[in-house]
Amino acid sequence: MGAEERSPQPYPAALPPAPSPEGATPAPNAPRPLSPRGLGTGPNGRPAGGAGAVPGGAGRCQARSGPPSDGWGWGWGSGSGSGTGTALDMAAGGSGGVGEQRPYELVVFGASGFTGQFVVEEVARAASSGELRGALRWAVAGRSRTKLQEVLEQAAERLGKAALGPEVGVLLCDVGDPGSLAAMARQTRLVLNCVGPYRFFGEPVVKACVENGASCIDISGEPQFLEGMYLKYNEKAAEKGVYVIGSCGFDSIPADMGVLYTRDKLKGTLTAVESFLNVKSGPEGACIHDGTWKSAVYGLADQDNLKKLRKKIGYAPVPVVGAKLKRRGFVFYSQEFKQYAVPFMGSDVSVVKRSQRYLHTQLQETPVQYGAYVNIGGLGSVVKLMIAGILFLLLVKFSFGRKLLTKYPEFFSAGRFTKKGPTQKQMDETSFTMTFFGEGYSEGQNPENGKPNVKICTQVKGPEPGYVATPIAMVQAALALLEDTTYLPKQGGVYSPGAVFSKTKLIERLNSRGVEFSVISQPEV
Repeated sequence: MGAEERSPQPYPAALPPAPSPEGATPAPNAPRPLSPRGLGTGPNGRPAGGAGAVPGGAGRCQARSGPPSDGWGWGWGSGSGSGTGTALDMAAGGSGGVGEQRPYELVVFGASGFTGQFVVEEVARAASSGELRGALRWAVAGRSRTKLQEVLEQAAERLGKAALGPEVGVLLCDVGDPGSLAAMARQTRLVLNCVGPYRFFGEPVVKACVENGASCIDISGEPQFLEGMYLKYNEKAAEKGVYVIGSCGFDSIPADMGVLYTRDKLKGTLTAVESFLNVKSGPEGACIHDGTWKSAVYGLADQDNLKKLRKKIGYAPVPVVGAKLKRRGFVFYSQEFKQYAVPFMGSDVSVVKRSQRYLHTQLQETPVQYGAYVNIGGLGSVVKLMIAGILFLLLVKFSFGRKLLTKYPEFFSAGRFTKKGPTQKQMDETSFTMTFFGEGYSEGQNPENGKPNVKICTQVKGPEPGYVATPIAMVQAALALLEDTTYLPKQGGVYSPGAVFSKTKLIERLNSRGVEFSVISQPEV
């Protein structure tokens, strides 16, 4: 199931119209304290202490149990109970707080899109695992009730169930209808946004969540969107006491949390890390849905605006501690892996830098320099990549070129990106390994003097990155936000994963779901 067709609302305005969105079935300065999940319920297991029908603004956003309505999103409301707010209820703005409990703890928006369907399956798996504190109340959201119900039936089938439980709601809302987005946000503590490309369709969801007191997680690998949301909504999110966290998929949780894991495993001071990504596939190869391709096309076309955005934000420079990490060339031979490698073109470097800036300025931790690379194979692979890269960079500069690239992704990517996405067999046979080489200074050694004298090698490995590891990362990040509440930053805002999850049990959660962090070689002086 791919994205539904809809008219775009371009972001930024300078770019041409976007393709259909993937999955678009399109306080005080500190947040109110977050408390553990899953408190008092009323009859039939429904949450107690709610406010009944939840106003939905001008749009429509209705649960499957209620009749259609153009002005209201129907929620569970009656019943007795403690009336004590749960984790993100306490952080919700508006009339929330003690005494009000929202109908859902999380909503998957864009649930019937290509990526969204796998996120739904992962949420359903987590909800039925028995490892959470009480039952998870959740819903799927999008434009088509039929498609949303099909996704729920598919998830149930893959989990070996006749159907998912009555605690799973179906909400109708549209990324182009602000009223319906507001209604969705008012009914949940957390939105998992799967509607992309985010540069075109992400901001309306962030805006609705912040204004209506819901936290928001996405799986964007688009630096301009991520940093643009920081500029526009960080202060508002802090005032509302909600968390907006981008890059919670393969981009960029393995890299961001991998750097922190490497730091924590080094006995001393870690000052620099390089990561190398290997993706292994079976006989049928690996491919990626063209939603990611579109994000890359428009992102590279708009690099100048990204520079202007960063200048407007006015980031404080991150100090270099210890020996400066040298940049590698565009193509180089990796002695560690005996093959050629190139810089990783995703969001990992910018996301890690944002995390390191936050941890340094807010928690006074030593910042870690970071470089990200991907192994591509032998000389033949280098030649193919260079030819494809030159053609891509030429076409992406012009409007007609971008149209060609987005219309024929399979041709211009040599089959790596397709409108259908990977088959189940391709996903089953694909896996990734991200290896981290860190260096720093042993305990008692001053990083300001001399060369690094200690090294460490760690690894993050997992299943197919785009549609297996990404849903795992997104859902486990959501559960960390809902359950590891005492370890979150005390102030809401727009965060990178490493900044908000550095003290939580996210790595432990990921390990339990097959995205495994490990030490390959112990620190050596």
